[in-house]
Formats: sequence, C-alpha cells, structure tokens
Amino acid sequence: MFAAVRPRTCLVQQARSFSSTPCQAWKSHKNALAEAHANLPAYPYGPALWYKQSNKGLYGNARLQFGNNISERTETKTRRRWHPNIKRKHLFSSILNQYIRVRVSTRVLRTIDKLGGLDEYLLGEKTARIRELGMEGWRLRCMLIASPKVQKRFNEQRRALGLPEVDYDAIKLPLDTGVPPAEIVAAPRGTNPEFAVEAVEQVGFVPEAEAKAIEGGALGEA
Repeated sequence: MFAAVRPRTCLVQQARSFSSTPCQAWKSHKNALAEAHANLPAYPYGPALWYKQSNKGLYGNARLQFGNNISERTETKTRRRWHPNIKRKHLFSSILNQYIRVRVSTRVLRTIDKLGGLDEYLLGEKTARIRELGMEGWRLRCMLIASPKVQKRFNEQRRALGLPEVDYDAIKLPLDTGVPPAEIVAAPRGTNPEFAVEAVEQVGFVPEAEAKAIEGGALGEA
C-alpha cells in the first residue's frame, strides 16, 4: 500500500549548479612562495621544510613543539603540542614610509621594540639574524636595501671605514632582476676586499666574522 503512494524518483539526472573545475587562480604554497621571490636574490638558508606557515611571516625560528600533559595524581601522559604565539600586526617602516602588514611572533615583536623599529631588525648583519628572518623577512630586507635611503646609509658607513663608495645606479638593473652582480657574490677577498664587505651590507652573503676580518685587512692596507 505504501508503495502505491510513494512518489516516483526522477530518473533524469539534474544539471549541477556548480563546477568541479579547480580555480585557475589557486596556487600551492610552493608556487606562491616561488612567485613572491622570483626577482630576489636566493635566500641562503632556503624555505622552511616543515611548519611552512613560518615562510609567510617573521616567526624568528619559532616552530611547533610537542610534549605531554602529565596528571598530578596518576602521572598519566597525554600527548599535546604548543603553537607559537603569532600576531597580525601593521608595523611602520620609516625607510619605506608605509605600514607593512605581517605575521610576527611576540618574541620578534620584543626584539623589534628593543632595536628601535622594524627597519633595524631587518637590516641586522649578524648571521643569526639572517637565519631567523626566514623567507618573508628576507623579502622585506631586499625591499629596504633597494631604497635610496639604505644605499646612502651604506655609503656613509663605507666612508667611515675608509672604503670607496659604491655607485648603486650601476648595479640597479642586476638588483632589480634578482641577480646580484658577480663582483659582489664571488669577489676575490684577498685582492679586492671592498666588494666582499658590500656583500654583507647588501644581502648578507658573507658571515659577520669573515666580514670583520676583511674590513680589518682593508684598513690595514690603507
């Protein structure tokens, strides 16, 4: 009896109101990262291979941490993980004269406040600073180095060390295309030390200790 009053199901398949074709504008994390750094010098330490969201902010080497919750009574261990404290902030850059929206950890925020601003944090010359910048910090650092204010600041430092100034207009094209000049990347450190020092000031290709030794040799020859 119930079969007689049951409505018949439509055997004709209805047209789908949506498309299963993937969006052409979608990009994977790897492709988006490669496009953002296409015209920049290669980051010497490469992208993070795990916890990949750290490639999109100033995390300061912060990563996921794993451990246990231990009960006080029975000492039962329960696995857990700790996420880094990440905030979205608008930080002002006096060199670029604009606010930069970036993901930043609270530890890096304290370091920025201690140094006196975002620009001083990004332009740090120590190897540990270059390592903790990450891919996003490296991109922002290259933006600052390409500005005339930073280039003028570098030339003032070179004059204080007794080194010749650098004509940045002559190397502007290679820097804009993301390929640093050959004399900056692979300079003969024994015969022409000023280019090796410039590598530290530009993008940090030479470690700090080696750069100080080069500067000492340049001043000794002068």
